[in-house]
Amino acid sequence: MSVWALGLNHHTAPLDLRGRFAFALDQVEPTLRGLRASLARQPEATLLSTCNRTEIYCAGDTEDLDSTMEWLAHNGGVSSALLRAHTYTLQDDQAARHAFRVASGLDSMVLGEPQILGQMKDAVRAAEDAGAMGTTLHQLFQRSFCVAKEVRTSTEIGAHSISMAAAAVRLAGQLFEDLGDIKVLFVGAGEMIDLAATHFAAKNPKAMAIANRSLARGEKLASRFGAEVMRLGDLPDRLHEFDAVISCTASTLPIIGLGAVERALKQRRYRPMFMVDLAVPRDIEPEVKALSDVYLYTVDDLAHVVQTGRDSRQAAVAEAEVIIDAGVQNFMHWLDQRGSVPLIQQLNAQADTWRALEIGRAKKLLARGESIEEVLEAMSRGLTQKMLHGAMAELHAGDASSREATARTVSKLFLRGQTPRATADRKER
Repeated sequence: MSVWALGLNHHTAPLDLRGRFAFALDQVEPTLRGLRASLARQPEATLLSTCNRTEIYCAGDTEDLDSTMEWLAHNGGVSSALLRAHTYTLQDDQAARHAFRVASGLDSMVLGEPQILGQMKDAVRAAEDAGAMGTTLHQLFQRSFCVAKEVRTSTEIGAHSISMAAAAVRLAGQLFEDLGDIKVLFVGAGEMIDLAATHFAAKNPKAMAIANRSLARGEKLASRFGAEVMRLGDLPDRLHEFDAVISCTASTLPIIGLGAVERALKQRRYRPMFMVDLAVPRDIEPEVKALSDVYLYTVDDLAHVVQTGRDSRQAAVAEAEVIIDAGVQNFMHWLDQRGSVPLIQQLNAQADTWRALEIGRAKKLLARGESIEEVLEAMSRGLTQKMLHGAMAELHAGDASSREATARTVSKLFLRGQTPRATADRKER
């Protein structure tokens, strides 16, 4: 059994390529079923998809890795050669180390950010619902959650980190003199928009509005901030009312186009607009960035802002890596032991067979009137002979060197803490 990971992230792939392989949470289960159906051996599998990464973790035969690469490329509508140029593949201890680092926030664009842990837990639940989670991956991820918890409680890895939402507020403050004088529109109602709205609300903007496909969900979020709620379909007609637009939905296509922004600018008499597209794939057409009165930022554009203070947390990173190293060693020890499971099961089955035979024989002797003492003696002798027969046969087989090796093994198995007589006698001579 081998554990491996195939993925692409903000370190290896540009935003638009990552967008081709982004899966909403409700897509993960059917996607996993499709992946496993395409593989002959149907390995254990988990799919993690966020704005910064798409990763497939599997436990099974490494020969499935190439097939998974082909399947993923086809799913994203790109050539396998292009995908290979932007992906990474990791096996066994390296795959485990990567999973532990991701869970702990060490591989995130925002160092130490906590959201990734919840996203990993969601991915595991989706894999369980798809019937794709087995013992090995269950161990991998449960251990990754434990390591992440220890990292967060034992180090200051998340101290003073700047989130994407906080970075958006910081950039808006560089454009507008007073954030209390602006109107902010949030498109979407998910976790990222919730965080962004929380940060902007702290600046007491003039007005806030939530535009979402589901009015009920939009109203729930809007009520927390005293914001207006609007239908997503009304967005093009009302876009000009807002100075700042923060968007993050699960749409597979842009929902704010170049034409809509151009019309909004004209109605605003070309007063500047601040726009942040936190979605992967994009919510705002990339051509909007070319407009002279629009300041558009994507998740990748925010990267250098959220790196502030990273150097000061390197001591915490070093402490976290020590915790992760220990976690990896423990997982690999467990994985190595898993290789003995089939043999252990076979030994138990053989022992049960011998036991059943001797019990059956004992019952027959008792039925014939034999004394209990004699029956117990015969049963114990029969079990002992069966258990020792293989070892005795091997001790008398082969040449001297092989018999010596067998003697050492038999001693470890049956003479714990004792010195074999033959070996002791040889030393005396």
